[in-house]
Amino acid sequence: MKEIVIDLEAEKKEILKRYRALLRACKPTLQKGDKQMIRKAFDMALESHKDMRRKSGEPYIYHPIAVAQIAAEEIGLGTTSIVCALLHDVVEDTDVSLLDIELIFGKKVSKIIDGLTKISGIFDPNSSIQAENFRKMLLTLADDVRVILIKLADRLHNMRTMDFMPRDKQLKIASETSYLYAPLAHRLGLYAIKSELEDLSMKYTDQDTYKFIAKKLNEKKAERERYIIEFIEPIEEILKEQGLDAHIFGRPKSIHSIWNKMRKKSTPFEEVYDLFAIRIIINSKPEFEKADCWKAYSIVTDLYRPNPDRLRDWISSPKGNGYESLHTTVMGPKGQWVEVQIRTTRMNEIAEKGFAAHWKYKESNSDNGLDQWIQKVRDILSNPESNALDFVADFKMNLFSDEIFIFTPKGALIQLPQGATALDFAFEIHSDLGASCIGAKVNHKLVPISHILQNGDQVEIITSTKQTPKEDWLNIVKTAKAKSKIKSSLKEEKRRVAEDGKEILERKLKSLKITYNTDNLNKLAYYFKLPSTQDLFYNVAKEEIDIKDLKEFAVSEKSNELGLNHFNSHVEGLVKKINKKGQETLLIGDELQKIDYTLSPCCNPIPGDDVFGFVTVSDGIKIHRSNCPNAASLMANYAYRIVKAKWTSQKELAFLTGLSIVGIDDVGLVNRITKVISEDFKINIRSITISSNEGIFEGSIMIFVNSTEHLEALIKRLKQIKGITAVNRFESEVITQ
Repeated sequence: MKEIVIDLEAEKKEILKRYRALLRACKPTLQKGDKQMIRKAFDMALESHKDMRRKSGEPYIYHPIAVAQIAAEEIGLGTTSIVCALLHDVVEDTDVSLLDIELIFGKKVSKIIDGLTKISGIFDPNSSIQAENFRKMLLTLADDVRVILIKLADRLHNMRTMDFMPRDKQLKIASETSYLYAPLAHRLGLYAIKSELEDLSMKYTDQDTYKFIAKKLNEKKAERERYIIEFIEPIEEILKEQGLDAHIFGRPKSIHSIWNKMRKKSTPFEEVYDLFAIRIIINSKPEFEKADCWKAYSIVTDLYRPNPDRLRDWISSPKGNGYESLHTTVMGPKGQWVEVQIRTTRMNEIAEKGFAAHWKYKESNSDNGLDQWIQKVRDILSNPESNALDFVADFKMNLFSDEIFIFTPKGALIQLPQGATALDFAFEIHSDLGASCIGAKVNHKLVPISHILQNGDQVEIITSTKQTPKEDWLNIVKTAKAKSKIKSSLKEEKRRVAEDGKEILERKLKSLKITYNTDNLNKLAYYFKLPSTQDLFYNVAKEEIDIKDLKEFAVSEKSNELGLNHFNSHVEGLVKKINKKGQETLLIGDELQKIDYTLSPCCNPIPGDDVFGFVTVSDGIKIHRSNCPNAASLMANYAYRIVKAKWTSQKELAFLTGLSIVGIDDVGLVNRITKVISEDFKINIRSITISSNEGIFEGSIMIFVNSTEHLEALIKRLKQIKGITAVNRFESEVITQ
């Protein structure tokens, strides 16, 4: 291999050039003494990382400079954040300690860097280190939101420069990004960053679709730009006449959002109508903002007919993350639907830079949804769950959901996620109110606690002193706050019951001559498939485990020495078994390996699909597609259980997959479809379900194919059948751990 020659002199010049570009980006926020502070941080980072290089071979210092640049330019953060961004990796990767940083830069900077430094220490291997890291980062959100913003800048730069990473690392980081970081950017109002993170995640988890849409967008670019000019010209003219100072431009939708539309509506790329949005940004004085936006809306809808179902008014009621804008979809020239977004310069800055811009304009908008949301996060964190994965799942659920607005009996406005119930509303007002809730009156009509609220409902909660939280309430509530409070109440109750169970179990074990010690309690919990010894005590108190069960345990203990860490050694054993073969990759279909694997039913992978292996608790290794609906969650939470996998070229094996077919119902259509599958392609059909509704035909067919090429050829041929409008491979939503 040819040795790479490094030109140190050229690198020094490049580092200096990048540092100067960073200073230019910081200029708007610089105050006296800030430049020296940034220089000091830069010198420390340069010295600490001097012998380190990135996977691409570049000097490591390029990364902290780039993160600081994103923080300054794209998020709009100030000097303290720039200093922290430059130093965000020094504690973790070099000899510099948090104490050193505190002495030079002060307590604030050292606290933010501590929040950015990953957790070290020993974990329960069944827990997820990523989830623990994420929870630690969120704990610092309660003190300083800049930790999250710098972390997002760090993640964005890592995603932009991931080409040199090994494939398994790319998949893990991309999945974690789409699962947690993109929703977090969305919640903090950083729409540009959220869209880019989603697109970059898709680039690595679903490469073929990403390339396909990017290519299609590029092909239509010139045509799209001509259309935008034609659409904008008359609007600009009238806005000028009406004395509105506005800037109008068109921007393409993100690849990820186009793919979402294609997937949700099962439409081909050509039929996704809003591939771009027109944005009208008005320079307006604060007191005229609302009136000016509605004036612009009136001008647009006079020129083009609006779709009455597509008006979104986030100016009267801003989103929870502070987003304000007026959205409408109008019928443009050539019968094309066009989305138009109308907002002022201030609103646009908040939409682009989210949280940082929100602080800048805070005086004018003191009761901001972002403050309320951060307060909610603090409430959830003040009661942290023992299981970080549950915490992350609950937290994530509240990141992406749209808000609805609910009124209290006195007319106060409460924001809740869409799908929230009367019980969520009760917990939102006060946890004691939630705990004693037995029903509600919605718009003066009596409803149960599980009643799903609609936008604009007025709700009054009915309580009883005899009521206490129940286990099934967890299935009723939608908000993380309510879930957290219910779990906390149940835990307290469970703890009290478990105390009694502990004494009962001690007596019963004594009568069976089994020593009451930690080792035996752990073995018992494992034997009864319970997650903890507390659950064991609880089940004993509830009489779900009695003396007969304990006797069975004693017998099995004698005949079979139960290993407490059976699962962990099972995981390690499987991974070692693969590695022993002299390769890190599980070859699927390779008879020599004799590794216990199965193909996951949630995405039915077939040869040619990009896949990975996931070590499950009871079913050996399950093979999933990289773009499986469950992949992001599995990789983001259980990276240590992921095994690299690829197919061997075995043509004679057949794999199960599913196709959904939509078309215009016609005599003999089913016969034509089955003829193509069975006779032309010689493919076995396992099952076929068909329904016809008012002339529209919908069917799903489970078939056995050899590879993705085989499947693609079949789909292409089926689409040629007269009357068929769409053929798509589908996935079920099963998940197995």
